Amino acid sequence: MTDTIPIQFDGDTLHARPGETLAATLIAHGVQTFRTTGTGAPRGVFCGMGVCQDCLVEIDGVANRRACMTKIDRPLTVRSGAQSRPLPAVVAGAGTGAAAVFEAPRIEVREPQVLVIGAGPGGLSAALAARRAGASVTVLDERSQAGGQYYKQLGVDAAAQHVPGADRQHARGAQLIAAARDAGVQIVSDALVWGAFEPREFVATVGGRSVRFRPAAAIVATGAYERGWQVPGWTLPGVMTTGAAQTLWRTSRRLPGRRVLIAGNGPLNLQLAAELTAGGAQVVAVVEAARAPAPRDVRALLTMAFAAPALIAEGLRYRRIARGANVELIHAQVIESIAQGTDGLEATLAGVAGQPGGRRFVVDAVCLGYGFEPANELLRALGCEHTFDEKRRQLATRRDDDGQTTIERVYALGDCTGLGGAKAALAEGTLVGLAVARSLGLGRADAGADRERARAARELATQRRFQRALWTLYASAQPRPAQACGDTLICRCEEVSFATLDAALGEGLSTVGAIKRRTRIGMGRCQGRYCAPVLDEIVCERYGRARDEMSGFAPRVPVKPVSIAELAGRGDAR
Repeated sequence: MTDTIPIQFDGDTLHARPGETLAATLIAHGVQTFRTTGTGAPRGVFCGMGVCQDCLVEIDGVANRRACMTKIDRPLTVRSGAQSRPLPAVVAGAGTGAAAVFEAPRIEVREPQVLVIGAGPGGLSAALAARRAGASVTVLDERSQAGGQYYKQLGVDAAAQHVPGADRQHARGAQLIAAARDAGVQIVSDALVWGAFEPREFVATVGGRSVRFRPAAAIVATGAYERGWQVPGWTLPGVMTTGAAQTLWRTSRRLPGRRVLIAGNGPLNLQLAAELTAGGAQVVAVVEAARAPAPRDVRALLTMAFAAPALIAEGLRYRRIARGANVELIHAQVIESIAQGTDGLEATLAGVAGQPGGRRFVVDAVCLGYGFEPANELLRALGCEHTFDEKRRQLATRRDDDGQTTIERVYALGDCTGLGGAKAALAEGTLVGLAVARSLGLGRADAGADRERARAARELATQRRFQRALWTLYASAQPRPAQACGDTLICRCEEVSFATLDAALGEGLSTVGAIKRRTRIGMGRCQGRYCAPVLDEIVCERYGRARDEMSGFAPRVPVKPVSIAELAGRGDAR
């Protein structure tokens, strides 16, 4: 037998692989429901990256722990969110009957020369460039392993567990992480940055305690998260994002289910199909919202082939793997609804732009990948200016050619500024890292430095050409679900339906803030990340306004939930 770690979950003993996440362990043992909501609705993993907060469980007596972010390194006692426990009594002052007074400890302050937030491709690339130019660099990352969503690192011992080992994408990520560390970059993992204050002050939870960072220059590279797809049944256990399913496989070598349906818009869905198929899952279909490629797409395909032939070859390989496993590739269709049936999840399709729909699949897991939203909360909290990208329906951070935002010595790059892909973020990171070093009076001023900047600039331009052509190919006539109504939830955290939203609009409420106060839309743990863009779009359309950086919810601190103890600097390091 391979080595395992025993986990107690609601009284049952489960066997976990060292290094995998708690969420991966539970799903591998057939557990899809991790908690229940206030109305008794079951919930499980949705985002897989600590955004949705739907996988909360109690771990070793500590409530509200995210199963998707908890790595197994010791035996744990876990209780599902359905089994609540009474709150402990408040202890009064020593025999006086008065409330006890606690003095919060002084919060530690660190002043790194360069602070990078996010250890994905762009953040690591920027950190490495700045460090090589002579800067002292600290990187904060929320995950237990650097690499971000693209370079997700394998957490389990593949040989000991008899599972597939690291692939080329893993290896490239490992090389970048090692290069950054070897150069002297300090990478701090399990560091949740929850506050950003003008001009350049950040507060993070590190080791269970809050730490203030006041860098001379800051680089924000926080990436993106997947959009919600608000159709009936989108909150059911077993329904998760494409990224969540990929994280289960790429970090823990666990499948989201044996029979899987993947649906959405973009190339990541095809990659996931190939990876899950290779892992032994039966992927019944990949449902793509865009139309099938046709002769009219030759120009876009040629642009992509000249710009990034390796990426084209990789995409063709994913397609061959999927077709070789009899994965049905369906175009111009979207998920219309999902229901819990007796034999699994029942997903029904709808056609796009007049195409027929109505097909139904019964599966263990439904993976949804309908685009991304930039994780720009810290940038907005700092006051960095944004413009609204009409084509992509998202905010884009205003930056100069060096990546500096409208706040002096606050730089931003990668998908948090507007989507561009991991390859573009790598090149952009080099340019931004060098620019930050120059702003601090560091770095070389010679032909070698000029060549390095020129190479990165050429690569960035190439990757941007590729991305423009790619999204021409994947353009869809239906960028969001058909107008939902009735009991379908727009806000999964507060369980607010479209019917409740319609009632608020019927009362004449015309701003997202007023609707939020009336309905509680956006007041939940995910802090509006899934419902806010949909709400803003609906309100602006109804009242004939253009979306911009002021039309949606204002950013608020903390940008992700933290405990009161952590806010006070008294967090539990467990």
